[in-house]
Amino acid sequence: MDPVLIVVILLILAAEFVNGWTDAPNAIATVVSTRVMSRGSAVAMAVVFNVIGVFSGTAVAATIGKGIVDSGAINLPTIGAALLGIIIWSSVAARFGMPTSESHALVAGLAGASLAVAGPEALLWEGWRKVLIGLFLSGVVGFLFAFFFTRLVRRAVASSPPSSTGKSFRRWQIITAAFMAFNHGSNDGQKFIGVFALVLLLGGVTSTFQVPIWVVLVCALVMGLGTSVGGWKIIQEMGMKMVDLRPWQGFCAQVAAGGTIFFASRFGIPLSTTHTIITSMMGVAASRKLRHVRWDIAGHVALAWVLTFPICGAIAYVAAYIVKRFFG
Repeated sequence: MDPVLIVVILLILAAEFVNGWTDAPNAIATVVSTRVMSRGSAVAMAVVFNVIGVFSGTAVAATIGKGIVDSGAINLPTIGAALLGIIIWSSVAARFGMPTSESHALVAGLAGASLAVAGPEALLWEGWRKVLIGLFLSGVVGFLFAFFFTRLVRRAVASSPPSSTGKSFRRWQIITAAFMAFNHGSNDGQKFIGVFALVLLLGGVTSTFQVPIWVVLVCALVMGLGTSVGGWKIIQEMGMKMVDLRPWQGFCAQVAAGGTIFFASRFGIPLSTTHTIITSMMGVAASRKLRHVRWDIAGHVALAWVLTFPICGAIAYVAAYIVKRFFG
């Protein structure tokens, strides 16, 4: 097998591991911060349902593998450069508890590397249109869904005894946390499967873009392994500092985020699961009063989002340019 192909596949698996590691908080930040589950049991649950979610479809994988950049205009080193940006930026940000979006890192890396190798014509509008839709879903719809759903739930249980509703919502929050983990796998896990399939095509292993079942299995297991490590600093930042949630509010945030991601995955829309759960948590808190959101922490999170596109794009561009300039 081509050594370059082997190196790029290893980079994909490294990026998938980082994806599981840094995005574990997406599923379990609320259930841990409300103390419904312990950190260890929540991570174990996230591993299982992340893996199950990866097997739920390939629509997002197809968007990433065929819709973001023209496969005829790039090569294996281009993909490797894109993955390098993800691994470096996400690992550094996680050390400081900054919840990054591997979705944004991936598309920014693919764009930066492709621009260095083939110019703007390598970018495909159809896939980028879906990326923009994903930005809207994660940034606006997630917040509004959570905001209004929380108010609806509050009215529905207003006359119920707090003791009975508290126990019920603790059970329901565990279920919705599993639902959130499943949807993370169905969207974020699919993205690197799409890159894997694209690499197999560019490396001559396959003659057309296709997603072999063994690729799905390998990516699912590696992401599950990364999730098992967990991102405790990010969990603290997202679930314990930015907002103060009770179990019923955690339930509302997870329903809103999970529902938004589920819809996006069915239509092959790659969106940031990190954005979606965080804006949903903010929507829940804001449904009471805006002051219930720690806006200084939210600003810290937003800074990570803003920096992801230019930093990952720049790293990928420089890496791809160096490879093209000195290695042909």
